[in-house]
Amino acid sequence: MKKLIIALAIAATSFTFASAQVLPSFQLGIKGGVNLSGLEYSGSTFNSSNRAGYLGGLWARVGALGFNFQPELYLTSKNVELSDGTSDVKAKFTSIDVPLLFGGKIGAFGFGGRFYTGPLVSFAINKDQTFNSAIGNATSLNYKDQNFAWVVGAGLDIKSISIDLRYEAGLTKQTYGNSHTRVSLFNLSLAVPLFKI
Repeated sequence: MKKLIIALAIAATSFTFASAQVLPSFQLGIKGGVNLSGLEYSGSTFNSSNRAGYLGGLWARVGALGFNFQPELYLTSKNVELSDGTSDVKAKFTSIDVPLLFGGKIGAFGFGGRFYTGPLVSFAINKDQTFNSAIGNATSLNYKDQNFAWVVGAGLDIKSISIDLRYEAGLTKQTYGNSHTRVSLFNLSLAVPLFKI
């Protein structure tokens, strides 16, 4: 009898784990968080120090067989303090960011770990481009004159809450004075699904 109970418990656990990983699923939700950004300079005497910014927006996740695709759309503010040895300047970059992430998930019973990677395109909001035009460029897939990055990260799912820690490595060089720089950052976010199937 004891062996039968153990066998049934193992079978139930295996079924729950398998169904959590194999069956197709879809989620749509909101997320918010903080970032720590910095500029990498080449050919310049500038130094930059990391400063905190924020992010907030929407995410979706489609998954099956233990793998998933997670597109996101969020507003982000990246803050950096620049110093040339004599004066300090605070620079602020606001953008609409669109990461397209591919990854995998392990876990069961509402708990799990995720890992992912993928490209990110950033549509700057500045004096030449308003919030509405940045959203328009993002939804019409107009990538001209935008910034690109590559994302790697990991996440932890606890019931209906997801916690993500990721690194965005800037790929596009930007001009600041006589220097060229890439914006790279770490971000930590909290996500909650609004809809699941």
